[in-house]
Amino acid sequence: MLLWGLLFPMVKTGYKVFGVGTGISAVGDILTFAGIRFLVCGVIICIYAAIKNRSSFKPVKSHLFPILISGLFAIILHYACTYIGLNITGGSKTAILKQLGAVFYICFAAVFFPDDKLTPKKLLGLVLGIGGIFAINFNSGSFSFGLGDILIIAASFCTVFANITSKKVFAFVEPIVSTGVSQVFGGGVLLLFGVLMGGDISIFIPNSFLKLIVLSVIILASIISYCLWFITVKKENLSKLFIIKFTEPLFSALFSWLIIGEDIFKWQYALAFVLISLGVCIANHKGSKIKQVNG
Repeated sequence: MLLWGLLFPMVKTGYKVFGVGTGISAVGDILTFAGIRFLVCGVIICIYAAIKNRSSFKPVKSHLFPILISGLFAIILHYACTYIGLNITGGSKTAILKQLGAVFYICFAAVFFPDDKLTPKKLLGLVLGIGGIFAINFNSGSFSFGLGDILIIAASFCTVFANITSKKVFAFVEPIVSTGVSQVFGGGVLLLFGVLMGGDISIFIPNSFLKLIVLSVIILASIISYCLWFITVKKENLSKLFIIKFTEPLFSALFSWLIIGEDIFKWQYALAFVLISLGVCIANHKGSKIKQVNG
């Protein structure tokens, strides 16, 4: 979550350094930027997985379809909906709207995985986490509903569906291998659509040290964060992980202050930190076991 939080201001910095616009007319460049990012990440992950264990790619052929479905929802649809939605709706509501898919999953997790049941601790953690997200956006203004909001909510559900699909695939395919293949596919498709929509590839060539540093940080953070997340998805219940995911906006706010100078010294952020931290701790608290020792 710390690395995903870092990516928000780093991508914004990347847009400035590479001269990428943020309006509707810049969607081609934005999708091209995302396509290059994930295509490079996917290739590096696949090379690493092949060096580590080439035989780990053998199950990919028989499970290629669900891996590509994961890439479709996790990369292509998620980022297309997010970027286009952000150009239509105000960014202030995004942190709230992007949690709705996770809220839905946590409440109905047992439908997808019978052992991932809603417990009182998870419910309390969910309430506190959502309270923290609302605290961050307390002064965000009105909450009118439009096409941009629908796209952001769709992006949230894309993330949930991608994680459900991936968790099922991980029973047969190693998480790193699946992540690499899905990112190559998703990045390639985004790059193709970006170019077809007028995206300029030449501006992404790192012809300065600053461009190289920014691009390297984005790619490295993307690789590590996605690999760590999906390795954990294989082992843990998604409902607990989605509660932990509420910390992402907090790290985003922290790094936005450190990197691009956004003002985070507000009581809302302190309250959000307390609420989200409590929610994560309560949802993941297993309790203490007291053993009676007979003399």
